[in-house]
Amino acid sequence: MGNDAFSVDRATAIFDEIVPARAPWSGFLKKGQILRIIDLEGQQAVDALFYRADHFEERYSAQDTLREQGSAYIGLGSKLISNEGNLMLTVVGDSCGLHDTSAGACSCESNTVRFGHHTKYMHACRENFALEIGKYGMGKRDLVSNINFFMNVPIEPSGELAIVDGVSAPGGYVDLKAEMDVLCLFSNCPQVNNPCNGFNPTPIRVVIYDCAEG
Repeated sequence: MGNDAFSVDRATAIFDEIVPARAPWSGFLKKGQILRIIDLEGQQAVDALFYRADHFEERYSAQDTLREQGSAYIGLGSKLISNEGNLMLTVVGDSCGLHDTSAGACSCESNTVRFGHHTKYMHACRENFALEIGKYGMGKRDLVSNINFFMNVPIEPSGELAIVDGVSAPGGYVDLKAEMDVLCLFSNCPQVNNPCNGFNPTPIRVVIYDCAEG
């Protein structure tokens, strides 16, 4: 297991929910709270977007985050930065150490281009996001570059991105500390045409803690 910046006691959880395979999830996280995403069976990608809770125009920025930390990947200690340059969340626990924020979310259109016209009607993360974001009065134009937790995307010598077998084991997790009140949107990735989910989408668990650092 990875390093933690705080002690976890499941009895202190204020929210604990299983998100079914292929499904979306959303919820609010208050400043100081910890959100844990658990990859229950291993090799399951979780696409994520974050918005400032009281001003949705401020949202996660992959570009600002990568520039701030000088790394192509998200891992323990990474600071997730908004499009206004503010700190939204910090990765304070991580058993995996390898999370992508460059490859984007799968969509019906990208499935068609990559895997053939017979995949056009397969469910995809962008559709999950579009359904979930509508609950908050937003639409497709509010969908920006996302994080793919547990997704293994090495950069080839040519500079191209590859999507290969995930490295997260069953029970793998990532912990996010809210540095402001945030709206979290997840798509438990339904992709079956590449190995990001081991070709078999599985459930995840979302837990929120009121935890003291230690």
